[in-house]
Amino acid sequence: MPYHHGDLRRTLLAAAADAVAESGAAAVSLRELARRAGVSNAAPTHHFGDKAGLLTALAAEGYGLLADTVTRERLSGGGIVGMGVAYVRFALDHPGHFEVMFHPALYRADDEELSAARARAADALAAGVTARPGAGGGDAGTAGVAAWSLVHGYATLVLAGAVRTDDPQAQARAIARLLFPDDAP
Repeated sequence: MPYHHGDLRRTLLAAAADAVAESGAAAVSLRELARRAGVSNAAPTHHFGDKAGLLTALAAEGYGLLADTVTRERLSGGGIVGMGVAYVRFALDHPGHFEVMFHPALYRADDEELSAARARAADALAAGVTARPGAGGGDAGTAGVAAWSLVHGYATLVLAGAVRTDDPQAQARAIARLLFPDDAP
């Protein structure tokens, strides 16, 4: 099978994210991934070693994308509510990544690249909470867990089809305002 990809690793990760979003992480195989990407069966093994390696890379990429998404929102002045909406938008735009990121049994949790990406995402999320005066009645840690629980749970419910809405981002904003009513804008 001739090689036609400019960035095969990127192509394989995109195919894996699509496959996970469509069928779940359990249904993903390196052979199916190769078929989707139009490459030899050896190509995914060459880049990732095995399925755990693939899912580790997918989770690391997801944490990096999440960090970028919430950081952009914070820097644009969106506040903690805006960052929460950005979190939900990330989950809805990247369901394959989102599914894998929060299931450490699927990947190598001690991977250095993954650990760095996870730490960057945690720092980006924490920055929005600590930037709020009086966050959580003075307890930024509790406020952070509350905010994360709210948006993560909401995104999970929307992705599972348990919550149906025409505009999940608007609904996420309204729900987040219940917890953080004084957040600007």
